[in-house]
Amino acid sequence: MTDLREILSTPASLFLLGKGTTSTTNGWMQRVAERIDTLSNDAQGDECGQVYLLLQKIGIAALDAFLQSNVTGPPLQWDSAESIFPPQLANDPEKLRSIRQALIQDLSVDGEAVYQLIPRIELFCLAKCVLNHPAALAPENVPGYLNSRWAKVNVNFWHQKLLSENAASLQQIIYDDLDRVEQDLRNRSAEEDASRLVQQATIHTQHGFDQRARDVLRQATKITGLEFVLTGRLGKRTKFQENELSQLVVLAKSADDKHQGTTPVRTNSVEKTPGDMTLLASKPDEKNLNDDTLLESIAFSKPKADLLSANESNISPSLAALDPSDQPTLKPLDSIILLSHASSITNASPSDGLTREVTLPYATRVLQGSSTNWQIYTQALLVRSRIEGYKSRTIERGVLQMQALVDQVIVETTSKPSATSSTTPSIQVQDESGTSSFLPRPKPSESAPAEERLAYIHQLASPTRWELEAELASRWVSLGGLRTALEIYERLQMWAEVALCWAANDREDLASKILRQQLYTSAIAPEQSQRTGPTMDDEEVSVEDLTLERTPLPADAPRLFCILGDLEESPSMYEKAWEVSNRRYARAQRSLGKHYYSQGDLQKADDAYAKSLQVNALNHSTWFSLGCVRLQTESWAGAVDAFGRAIQIEDNDAESWSNMAAALIQLPAEANINGADVNAEASTDDQALDNDDDDGSNYPKADPQKHIRSAFTALKRAAALKRESHRIWQNLLNVAVKLSPPPYSDIIIAQTRLIDLRGALDGENCIDIEVMEGLLAHLIAISPSPGPSATTIDNEHDKKKLSNTGSSSSSHAPRTGFSNMLLTLIHTKITPLITTSRRLHLLVAKLSIHLQRPAAALAAYEKAWRCTLNAPGWENDAGAGAEAQWRDVVDATVELVDAYESLGERVREEGSEGGGEVVEKGWRFKGRSAVRGVMGRGKEVWGGSEGFEMLKGRLEELKGV
Repeated sequence: MTDLREILSTPASLFLLGKGTTSTTNGWMQRVAERIDTLSNDAQGDECGQVYLLLQKIGIAALDAFLQSNVTGPPLQWDSAESIFPPQLANDPEKLRSIRQALIQDLSVDGEAVYQLIPRIELFCLAKCVLNHPAALAPENVPGYLNSRWAKVNVNFWHQKLLSENAASLQQIIYDDLDRVEQDLRNRSAEEDASRLVQQATIHTQHGFDQRARDVLRQATKITGLEFVLTGRLGKRTKFQENELSQLVVLAKSADDKHQGTTPVRTNSVEKTPGDMTLLASKPDEKNLNDDTLLESIAFSKPKADLLSANESNISPSLAALDPSDQPTLKPLDSIILLSHASSITNASPSDGLTREVTLPYATRVLQGSSTNWQIYTQALLVRSRIEGYKSRTIERGVLQMQALVDQVIVETTSKPSATSSTTPSIQVQDESGTSSFLPRPKPSESAPAEERLAYIHQLASPTRWELEAELASRWVSLGGLRTALEIYERLQMWAEVALCWAANDREDLASKILRQQLYTSAIAPEQSQRTGPTMDDEEVSVEDLTLERTPLPADAPRLFCILGDLEESPSMYEKAWEVSNRRYARAQRSLGKHYYSQGDLQKADDAYAKSLQVNALNHSTWFSLGCVRLQTESWAGAVDAFGRAIQIEDNDAESWSNMAAALIQLPAEANINGADVNAEASTDDQALDNDDDDGSNYPKADPQKHIRSAFTALKRAAALKRESHRIWQNLLNVAVKLSPPPYSDIIIAQTRLIDLRGALDGENCIDIEVMEGLLAHLIAISPSPGPSATTIDNEHDKKKLSNTGSSSSSHAPRTGFSNMLLTLIHTKITPLITTSRRLHLLVAKLSIHLQRPAAALAAYEKAWRCTLNAPGWENDAGAGAEAQWRDVVDATVELVDAYESLGERVREEGSEGGGEVVEKGWRFKGRSAVRGVMGRGKEVWGGSEGFEMLKGRLEELKGV
């Protein structure tokens, strides 16, 4: 690790920092950039290369020193202010405080501010200023070009992490540099390629691109040769468990792992093995469960070899042979890959127990594998403590572990060396942020050097110490420890979090007062409102007196104004946040859009969301909200554009796909769409449909229904992403039937899925009868009626019976394609749901006639007649509704009699009960009985009507047969 003080002592560095000039507290970074310009312009020949190398050394060393002092530790042994600032600034506490506040203000981007009490902020500002200067970038034909570009990515990424929310402009800069370096990754060593890929995954995760992160991690896994799998092994989790149950475990093994089973050799602070890796002799403080029921770790059993081969055929032999309780040590990058996988799963999945159960084994694997890096082990402890904070038996260990990590980071980033022996503990250490600790300093043998901690810091992106403390406070809030959380937030002077904490406990009045005291002063007693921050018992200044806006406003004023607007439901506060941020704070317009939408002012909501997207065009939720507004205003093209942009950012959002389809279906055929054009995808997906000529899914290339087809493709994508949404499947069905020719296979799939999702609740009402009638008509039109011998395979029982007999007759061959799908749908899904629908029974009857199954057809006609006959009201009321019911009863009765005449004397199909016999010998008697029964029940009300006379004539015909 390069010593920054040594670099800064060179003449060029002294000139760069302006040590020999008179400096003011304003514009320090700008003056440094101007001196870099001077150095670069004055350099000639070989001196140009020396300038960029010097700048690289300064920037990288300054960034490492900043991360060491705020993220990893151990503490710096020197004063950064004295090394960077001129003496007249460094030795004047008031000027030093003023310039640090100015630097924190300069780090605000798009209205997003950094934490106001960042220690040694001058280190980061120096790194930011130097590494982002064009003179610090090596020429593209020089070997150091890639490293210089990565150095710029690193400092900008940490700048993004320091902000309260991601800034769009900074994100654009980061990804522009990533695009430039990505093509050069193949020219590096395999280990360095993997390291850069893991770092890319961390950047993607920070910006919410979890799918990209998983793709990059898969590439890194291939390069490192890491083998891992999430699987189940029998084991016991509790002390009193008698039967072994399947437990989730991650089996992982690094490539060329030769140290397994060897005896470690201890040397000073590490333990060395005959392999290439060293084990930590001292590790961060790990808390035990100490639970009266749960074991400290799962007690796995060793399965037999034959069971392994039978049950784990999809797992590589090297992983299947691992003992879950004694797995080999992983290489550092492999451990980070596992932790990154856990983070990607957590970010992309619901925050529930199932997600936590899936992610916990990844952290456990890293911890139980005796990690070879102090910072990686610390990160694994943090990941596990986050997961365990939601279970009753592990919540105590989760909170205590996080507290231990906070104490560790505080001690190792704030403690100062004592003049006495190193074994003498510190009494109390406090820095400019107010963070203090009474813990003793760690001994050298109990800690790790800075080089080891910083080796993978950009891949891990560990939280800063104030972020870690704020996370601990948030955990206390979730546990009901409001007082403890408030003490942490107030000590850190995170007034926004203090206000939110009170608001979450129904104290909006106090939350509003806290925020106003940060933004306004009292016109009556300004000296009483100029203190650092309020207390919850403060009664000296009332809210009504806080009317004078502070000058200058705090760096996080836009965020404070927005939170105040949320509490007071005041759009003027959002507008104020927009103005004080120089129209760069996207959240202000998002909040305005949400406010106007709730008030029903859709046009103003549209304008607000559009302004927000002008600042941050990569915000998925804002594009989605804008699309929803435009759906309600019937701005169909604009809605398609908005949802298309949302899909481009996050293509696995089923709601965006579904809503885009809703807008597409409303567009006229000649309308052009500016958003995501799914017509190209439609042509690809359409080819994936059933290509049978009978299926009717081959579309003409010149498609006049382009928007309908695009909507259809979008809904298919939505249904694939959210299979449990019956609304999406219903929309898919509705759109599919509008296509010409219809995609019959997809229609059947959609109807089947609707029955699976809603059949138990809605019964036959979840069946689209008109669609099913159309499908049956298409089947009858495209397929000839089968012979009698082909009708025996009418249900699953008959199919199994046929397969057991070993018959190979071609007449018994199972149907395929569209026909088979439709028959399966009607026989296995629809028929069991039919209760009162006459049309569905008639549907089954028509299908049975087509299949040459007269007995089943006649039974379906009888059921359809009974459904109509049992409907209440037709025999007691002569109103308009009853008259329609009476006509239905007459029609059903006539249909039944006609069915008796045409099917009664037919021969039953072979293979069914009574095969070879007449379908209904007494069909005449049944027909006359049915007609007499209806006439008797309707004579009093409907006697003499047209329908009654029709039944009378039909009865006479039956008597004459």
